[in-house]
Amino acid sequence: MPHSKSSAPRGSRVGVRLARGASPWLLPTVATAAVSLSKARRSGRWATVAVPATALAAGMLWFFRDPEREITEGRVISPADGVVQSIMPWKDGRTRVAIFMSPLNVHVNRAPLAGTVTSVEHIPGGFVPAFNKESENNERVVWHFDTEIGDVEVIQIAGAVARRIVPYVPRGCKVEQGDRIGLIRFGSRVDVYLPQGVEPAVEVGQTTTAGVTRLDRD
Repeated sequence: MPHSKSSAPRGSRVGVRLARGASPWLLPTVATAAVSLSKARRSGRWATVAVPATALAAGMLWFFRDPEREITEGRVISPADGVVQSIMPWKDGRTRVAIFMSPLNVHVNRAPLAGTVTSVEHIPGGFVPAFNKESENNERVVWHFDTEIGDVEVIQIAGAVARRIVPYVPRGCKVEQGDRIGLIRFGSRVDVYLPQGVEPAVEVGQTTTAGVTRLDRD
């Protein structure tokens, strides 16, 4: 399947665009703000609507920002902006790095390394806060990438507010490291499973930047 490069070329910074998949939330909000601002010029009563509507629209524009990134060189890079919530060894020898994303973070996720998407599975579930242990049963999308270090699993987990995960690339698609793979609307979590023998370089509480922060140690 032909692959469309979704990230800016390495070494370039083009600026900020809006995330794909934002329109169902963004368009009605911006339209309401625009209409209320227009009417507020003729009627002071509309100002009570225009002020919160404009603030909400500005917040939505900020939330759905999708900045270009200069992709870091390394075996495994962070797929998400956020804070490392936990680092747990798995029974099969892998290590899970869980990254919590607050509503203030960029919510576009990126491929942690180059490879082929071997599966994209949507699993229905609940919507408890993403920092809660019970979020293991939340709505989620499970990705598997065939890479030079083997199978790498990435899980996008919806939070209490996030009710939709929007994958950008289908099964069988080849991705480059740092390519955009999907969007989680509002607060959420992303888990990365490092293959056996790959030691994490991050610590709990550390801030990560998608496409920039390296997760593995040499």
